[in-house]
Amino acid sequence: MAGNRAVVYVGPGEVEVRDISYPELILRDGPGVNPLNVGRKCEHGVILKVITTNICGSDQHMVRGRTTAPSGLVLGHEITGEVIEVGRDVEFIKKGDLVSVPFNIACGRCRNCKERNTNVCSNVNPDRPGSAYGYVDMGGWVGGQSEYVMVPYADFQLLKFPDKDRAMEKILDLTMLSDIFPTGYHGAVSAGVKPGSTVYVAGAGPVGLAAAHSAQLLGAAVVIVGDLNSERLAQAKSFGCETVNLREHANLAEQIDQILGEPEVDCAIDCVGFEAHGHGHAHGEAPATVLNSIMEVTRAGGRLGIPGLYVTGDPGAVDEDAKIGTLKIRFGLGWAKSHTFVTGQTPVMQYHRELMTSILSGKAQIAKAVNATLISLDQAPAAYSEFDKGASKKFVIDPHLSVKR
Repeated sequence: MAGNRAVVYVGPGEVEVRDISYPELILRDGPGVNPLNVGRKCEHGVILKVITTNICGSDQHMVRGRTTAPSGLVLGHEITGEVIEVGRDVEFIKKGDLVSVPFNIACGRCRNCKERNTNVCSNVNPDRPGSAYGYVDMGGWVGGQSEYVMVPYADFQLLKFPDKDRAMEKILDLTMLSDIFPTGYHGAVSAGVKPGSTVYVAGAGPVGLAAAHSAQLLGAAVVIVGDLNSERLAQAKSFGCETVNLREHANLAEQIDQILGEPEVDCAIDCVGFEAHGHGHAHGEAPATVLNSIMEVTRAGGRLGIPGLYVTGDPGAVDEDAKIGTLKIRFGLGWAKSHTFVTGQTPVMQYHRELMTSILSGKAQIAKAVNATLISLDQAPAAYSEFDKGASKKFVIDPHLSVKR
């Protein structure tokens, strides 16, 4: 039996690479595994040799200690891999296939999956609809920042790349299909971006950059990205975005007015989430800041896409309300302006095939937009630390050193 190594959450601010069990087509007990999921048979699944697996800002929330994630949790929900074992009930996915894994785990059988809402599958997480690999309160499916991983419901979920050699040439782009490219794209679609739109993107982390690139692909006339981090704003500017440094300029509407000649945009996308900070030099954590600011700067009748993560349990929150996800949102402002809000996990399968085609055709340049940076598995702890300090990079782990340098 082969070994397996993985990136594991130890405690606030600490991750390490550990030896873990080689995956089986059954969900065994372990850190974070829901008791009702223990022993769950997965003959509909496959074992993957992980080719690339990415560090996500959502992982960083857990690593900062801002969730109830247990020590020992294997991290990682952005997975691309080669199929090396197939379960008895898998019919169409074959050994040797190179595939992208949607971060949503979805059965394909429940009402929500049949309605294409694979982000809220009702059969994979006993706690509530919706699940993901290596994530707190998501059923306990083992994460994929590892050498090998088990993926259930393979025939339904997996996106097979049509040509392995061609796919490996663009693997740094294709690895983004598991999460951040569809997530950024979903944010832009939810916000109603169309040709000629003016768009504000809150946050210049990887998802914000993916949303900005997606808005451009959808034909936006102007994409404005706001952040407190000048390095990340420079990355946004590198592919044609306008930028606002909210550390230097606290009044967002005034800055948008200077760019557009009016203080409002057609639509906005929140790519920050629950660890949002206020604006200006003396900013502190203020979790409702982004939600309130995008309502302020979006025109009446506009739409707000909110792919940024919000949680129901945040032990490190600034007040007791925020610890349970209760935020001081100016909902009356959104009501008065007839805004449409779209929230929640992204249903990756609604978008990943089309985005794959855009990558393979050369239309989408997502790896360049997010500054994809290849690392080894052993470099992952240092990359988490660098990412936490605001590095403008999307770290891509190559566990088997199988990607050409």
